[in-house]
Amino acid sequence: MGADGRGGTPWTRGRVLASGSVLVAGLLVFHAAVPNTVGNLGSLLETFLPWLGLAVPVLLCLATLRRSAIAAAAAVLPAAAWIALFGGLAPSADRGTSHDLTVLQHNVSDENPDPAGTARALTRAGADLVALEELTPAALPVYEAALAADHPYRAVVGTVGLWSRYPLADARPVDIRPDGVEGDWSRGLRSTVRAPSGDLAVYVAHLPSVRVRLDGFSSGRRDASAVVLGRAIAAEKLDTVILLGDLNSTLDDRGLTPVTSRMIPAEEGFGFSWPAAFPLARIDHVMARAATPTSTWTLPATGSDHLPVAARIRL
Repeated sequence: MGADGRGGTPWTRGRVLASGSVLVAGLLVFHAAVPNTVGNLGSLLETFLPWLGLAVPVLLCLATLRRSAIAAAAAVLPAAAWIALFGGLAPSADRGTSHDLTVLQHNVSDENPDPAGTARALTRAGADLVALEELTPAALPVYEAALAADHPYRAVVGTVGLWSRYPLADARPVDIRPDGVEGDWSRGLRSTVRAPSGDLAVYVAHLPSVRVRLDGFSSGRRDASAVVLGRAIAAEKLDTVILLGDLNSTLDDRGLTPVTSRMIPAEEGFGFSWPAAFPLARIDHVMARAATPTSTWTLPATGSDHLPVAARIRL
């Protein structure tokens, strides 16, 4: 590649493209430095952070069209940053890794047109613990009937529930309401599971939804709820804790730090769980304390707008 008609060379033209690569790499590596003071832009970036990797092939194509060596070389920076952040998430081919529990988390959607079909899909998963969110009074009996045979123990609080193969004790609500939310808003529970290896505390939570609006990313209530949930987990007296829930947040999102700083998340693979039709983000989670998630995966779509998420846990 020689000089172009304006005297440019492969190493002098394409500097704007090269600057774009540096910017993308900087956003990947230093995403925590993007402030939330204006429209919660930092959290919005972190919610979809893995998708910044799509900029790399675009930048390489543009560098080729521009015949720019400097732009092509600069594209290595975001590629390397993306691999460093997400290259280790490749799912394991072996889900038979030694484990003590298989758990299942699913936001079944309060607008689910087929709760019976969803219930049948959940029973086929073979999980020891099943956590559900967005339960409605009309659909609850459907899930109870379908899960009862293999999961005779259950605890339901408000719109969240836990079904278990093993006895449950001390089930109670966990108030994760952010300030300003009144009434019968009840989206958290805690129960002791009498597992064969010993007692463990299981939390089921559904944090407030977020929205992308003209004035930015509305995550304030979710962030406040995450703080309350983090405090509840920190105060838990049992050593072993499992958290199952729709947290309306990705693991990269700083808004979830009050929870992720206290737990080990199941993060094998990308695990995008929402929206079910074209998953873009992992917002449905399995986490543990004093236990190790050994593998995790999403199940096929049900009548919900979320995908079910399963994980194996070693106690």
